[in-house]
Parts: sequence; structure tokens; C-alpha cells
Amino acid sequence: MTTQPPSGYTYGSTPPSPVSTDELAKLEASVLFTADDQDALRMAGEVLKDQVDDVLDVWYGFVASQRHLVAYFATPDGTVLEDYLARVRGRFGQWIMDTCRRPHDEEWLSYAHEIGLRHTEAKKNQTDGADSVPLIPLRYMVAFIYPITATIRPFLEGKGHDEADIERMYQAWFKAVTLQIALWLQPYAADKW
Repeated sequence: MTTQPPSGYTYGSTPPSPVSTDELAKLEASVLFTADDQDALRMAGEVLKDQVDDVLDVWYGFVASQRHLVAYFATPDGTVLEDYLARVRGRFGQWIMDTCRRPHDEEWLSYAHEIGLRHTEAKKNQTDGADSVPLIPLRYMVAFIYPITATIRPFLEGKGHDEADIERMYQAWFKAVTLQIALWLQPYAADKW
């Protein structure tokens, strides 16, 4: 992973989220996210920082093996847009580190909303000028919680931490992914959210 921000990464310069910090606190409570989880995520960030490309290889391999998923990185006629995949990959890698390191403040909340928008008709394809399908269906956003969680554990195990710390990092990651996807779904439902 490079030290330059990935193409299209606009953390810190996105409009405010319609989700309030009070609503965020309630969501955190709903997934049992605590200060201990934030500490465990920081530890996970240290473990994952030099494995980001390997994690992305696993995730991209999974997406590439599923024709119905890779279609969201393709033109409407099915031609895979390799440059689009590459640009998204850079931001996905940054998201791994942001998940581990960023505080859950208003900037973080605003960027979570931006990520959600980029999966819907409101903003999909705009960041990269891609000629792809107009949205990723909500059902796949929810379904992706599992592979993004289950596949991280082997990477958390690779640095010699004891089982208790590995489990703490893993559970914190699971909560953080669930929390963020809940936030990413707000643009799909707007006021019904």
C-alpha cells in the first residue's frame, strides 16, 4: 500500500452525514461496540498494516469468482472494468486501515455516509467516471458482512498474538464491519432508515 491517498479518497472533505452522533452512539450500543473494541481495532491495525494487499487479494479473489458480484465492476454488457477495480481497491485498502485507526467522530460518520452513497444510484461510478451498472443492491451489502469478517481472522493470527487478543481483534472487526454497513445502508432507505 502506498503512502499517497488513493484516487477518489475524500476523507475529511465530505458533507455531513444525515446520521447524528446520537444515532451513531445508539448503533454502537446495538452492536456492543465499546472503548475496548476501539483499542482492539488499533491492535488489529498494527497487525494488518503490512498485510493489506494480501487481504485485498483474498477479497478480490472472492468477488472475481462470483459472476453476480464482479458484475458491479463491469459495464452493463458485462465487460469487467479493470481500471475501476484497481481504483476501488486502493480505497478498499485505505478503508481497512481507517476501520482500525479512525475515531468514530463526525468526520468518520460523514465519510461512512459517502461510502454508502457510492454504492447507490446517487453516486455509484461518479468518483471514478466508470461506465458500470448504476448501483449495488442492498442485499449484497448486507451479505458481504460475512466474507469481509470471516476472511480477516487468518491475517489477525499471523503476528504471534495470543488467542485472547486474536479473538478481541476479530470480534472488534466484526462489530466495526456490521456498524459501518449499517451506516452505508442509510442512503438506500433515507428517511425510513
